[in-house]
Amino acid sequence: MKVGFIGLGSMGLPIARHVLQAGHTVVVYNRTRSRADALKPLPPAVADSPAAAARSAEVLVTMVADDAALEDVMLGASGALAALARGAIHVSMSTISPKLSRALAERHRAAGQEYVAAPVFGRPEAAEAKKLWVVAAGPAPAIERCRPLLDAMGQGVIVAGDDPGRANVIKLAGNFLLAAAIEAMGEAFALVRKYDVAPADLLEIVNGRLFRSPIYENYGKLIAEERYEPAGFKLRYGLKDVRLALGAADDVAAPMPLASLIRDRYLSGVARGWGDIDWAGLARVAAADAGLSPPRSPG
Repeated sequence: MKVGFIGLGSMGLPIARHVLQAGHTVVVYNRTRSRADALKPLPPAVADSPAAAARSAEVLVTMVADDAALEDVMLGASGALAALARGAIHVSMSTISPKLSRALAERHRAAGQEYVAAPVFGRPEAAEAKKLWVVAAGPAPAIERCRPLLDAMGQGVIVAGDDPGRANVIKLAGNFLLAAAIEAMGEAFALVRKYDVAPADLLEIVNGRLFRSPIYENYGKLIAEERYEPAGFKLRYGLKDVRLALGAADDVAAPMPLASLIRDRYLSGVARGWGDIDWAGLARVAAADAGLSPPRSPG
């Protein structure tokens, strides 16, 4: 299959590698062109614009940071949508608003193209290990045509219906639940530290005896060890995602008071200069508010 691939960040790079390893012909575009060098020894063709990456593609995959970045690569100067052939499919894997997802679906439909929303659950290490879960929504025939690509990227595909916005709201709701767990662990760990109890001891009891959760196991360990750098998913992107969740909630009059609180906690982290640490660093805000010692310097 001829694939255009836009976005070689911490998630896009390993996903593109899996697509190459599956034997597909890939043309990539990334603002920092040298990122494509990391795909050796299976180097793809490298395009000099989003339009060039899309021009000969049967399927165009995008994995970029946010709504603004996706609008730029698809609809801006040298945007990919105008260059994409009729009948081609755009697979959008970014965490974006349901509103933009539906708007792109309409633009693609008007151009005789297909659109599939396919955000993923998993951190960069899961992407490297091919352990992502893909949530796909869009026309069923288009999803089936993309199956060889989606199967090459992760451990499973969850089909969420014909409306692309469904996949995006599922992703935002899932990330909100993750952020809520991180906030809860941060507060609990700050509490026990004030009583000279090691967070690792609490985590062993809670996750080993009360319930078992890979979220508490993985994020709990990051928080207990204050291991927020290098970031797998930056704190400022956590702020972006909870803002998107609140925006989606506003559109349907669904109050999310806890999401509002978590937004402010993330905003506090960004204001303290912690925007580029891992989003699990939300727990650092709870520790700082409790007057606990500043975090260890990285390294």
